[in-house]
Amino acid sequence: MTPQEKAVELYSQYEQLGRDFTRGVSMREFAKECALVCCDEVLGYMGADRGHQYWTEVKEQIQKL
Repeated sequence: MTPQEKAVELYSQYEQLGRDFTRGVSMREFAKECALVCCDEVLGYMGADRGHQYWTEVKEQIQKL
């Protein structure tokens, strides 16, 4: 994926989240979804090292919020 394609993909994900927010999704849920998108991006670029486990646990903790 080119940097431009990735930029458009990320923008589109957050744009959709913003639309959901304006349709009555709470700010808490909006922030949670944004944080999960971030974790998924980080995890998508990591191998199976210690950092991967850390970000997997971060994602699990965000889901519990």
